Amino acid sequence: MTTTATQGPKGRPESRVPRRQAPPGAALAVLPHVLRTALAWTDAHRAEFALPDDVLDPRTQVNATLKPLGELAQLCSTVRAATAPGTPEHEVAGDLVTYAWEQVSRGALLLELLRAEPFAAYPYEIYAAFAGYGLRHEGFEALARPLTATRAWAHTEQHANRQLGLINSERRVGVVTHTDAGGVLSRTWLGGLSEPWTFEGPSGYALTHTVFHLTDWGRMPDRMPEKTDAYLRTWLPAWADGCLESGQWDLTGELLAVGASLPGPPPLELLDAVWPVLADVQHTTGCVPETGVPVHEDAPDPYPFIDCYHSTLVTAFAAALSLRTLTDGSGSEPSRERHTP
Repeated sequence: MTTTATQGPKGRPESRVPRRQAPPGAALAVLPHVLRTALAWTDAHRAEFALPDDVLDPRTQVNATLKPLGELAQLCSTVRAATAPGTPEHEVAGDLVTYAWEQVSRGALLLELLRAEPFAAYPYEIYAAFAGYGLRHEGFEALARPLTATRAWAHTEQHANRQLGLINSERRVGVVTHTDAGGVLSRTWLGGLSEPWTFEGPSGYALTHTVFHLTDWGRMPDRMPEKTDAYLRTWLPAWADGCLESGQWDLTGELLAVGASLPGPPPLELLDAVWPVLADVQHTTGCVPETGVPVHEDAPDPYPFIDCYHSTLVTAFAAALSLRTLTDGSGSEPSRERHTP
């Protein structure tokens, strides 16, 4: 995926909004509807997230069963945290987290997974999504506590952004982290401030998840180092433009969530330029395809579930974070003064 940017007088890249210019307030004009309908679609399809009876069978595909459910719990818990109590979005998001908790038998199923694969990260990370929401299982934590204190746990070999995810999970559960997040961040594509023209699909998803793990899914933006914040503010517009041009709607949503997770003033021009485009891609039912030409014809299910559930969840997640940062949690739009890194 290529990116485009202008050069400053000394050859330094200048921050540039996508070519799709939009008037001030364009994001706020579409975001409430985008969030509401994305959550409505997810709620209407909650049965698709249900775990099969043989979920504990080693032959069962984790990516088609536990992964979607864990994403439902993680992203909806963030939506609930970012929305005002008493609003329909807040209540629907909370109901979906509760549904996911019941699917894992209120933590008992995750305990069984941990017993079967004591040094696998995914049962712990799924549990941490619930623990960060306040849903705990005493038996799971009693077993996990000595496991996460072992040398084997601390030295499990994995990509740096995945290790950041484990560190954030440990923070959520409330145990001592197995290593320092700053040192791990420096080994990621983002933490190394990689050449922006090397951005493409895998590096893009690695970047977005580095931000999510670092900021606890947008809840703690002040964890982001200043130089990383400046780098993202400079290059997010070009990367988002490339994703729009190539129809990468899922990655576009993740980049919007990254933009809404930055500390300080929100990247107003970026959000105003990109959100109306993604809103137009969203189907009337509320779902958003991961990639490709969007369907606009009336249909109850325009895409297979597996091809749109994640991008729809990401759209709701990014919309909730964007609304929060654009209204500063108070419902009033902030000043449109530009941030200079």
